[in-house]
Amino acid sequence: MEDEWTLIPQLPDCKCEEEFVDVGRGVKLRVLKWTPADYSSQNGNQLIIIPGWGSVFEGWRPLITEWATRRSIIYIETREKKSAIINRKISKKDFQMEEHSMDLRRIIDHFGLEMTNIDWFASSLGATILLDAFQKQSIGGRSAVLIGPNIDFKPPLWANLFLRFPVPKFTYPVLRKIVLFALEKRIKEEGQKIRYRRMFKAQDLLRMMLSAKYNIDYKMNLQFPDNSISSTILSAKSDKLHSLDGVVKISKCLPNCQLIHIPSNQYAHESEVLKEIETFHNTLS
Repeated sequence: MEDEWTLIPQLPDCKCEEEFVDVGRGVKLRVLKWTPADYSSQNGNQLIIIPGWGSVFEGWRPLITEWATRRSIIYIETREKKSAIINRKISKKDFQMEEHSMDLRRIIDHFGLEMTNIDWFASSLGATILLDAFQKQSIGGRSAVLIGPNIDFKPPLWANLFLRFPVPKFTYPVLRKIVLFALEKRIKEEGQKIRYRRMFKAQDLLRMMLSAKYNIDYKMNLQFPDNSISSTILSAKSDKLHSLDGVVKISKCLPNCQLIHIPSNQYAHESEVLKEIETFHNTLS
């Protein structure tokens, strides 16, 4: 599955570029950028996409294929993914929220972007990273569309035990099968099952394990500062991996936020969701 991290997705009616951005601390992140064929810098704001934990591009292809004909897109593959270049020994501390936030700030600076001209689109862990950065006021933006942000990352009891104690590397392939089996039993949406199956087969298992070990104790602080960032959270009642109760709590505590219910988590990965997103964007000044 190496192509998940090496293939540069060439999409219709736009130009695609790949870049490995040095974010410091011995890490370079893979960033993909799509620019519509008729794009002008006067078209407005920069769209930045942060996919979820371990997420591969193919899961987002239907949405991005259509969106890239309308907007300039920067797509960031975060550091737990196999595409990241880490030229040193890693530990679970490398995957704390502050590290992810600093990565985003370095990428914004690298591309010379103005915070107030950024529209964010982030999913799951990506959405949680973004909210954590908003909370610390290390990152800003014009708007944010969030899919299933996590108020915490509570694993099942059996997974909790695996993550609390040292696990030999030779057991990782077996653990991957166990985790995938457990997820597929929990997930109701067929499209979501397919995405997770593909995602788990493509991962660097050590990074995923260390990321999970760090986040096992994460709990979002719901005290958000007042700001001018308009946001919307898209959530599906059928999505069993992202707590609806947690999503509702976040939406009530986050200033200038609205909660929109969508048919399914898979719907958030399809081009049809642009109806909700563009309606939201059209309300912004």
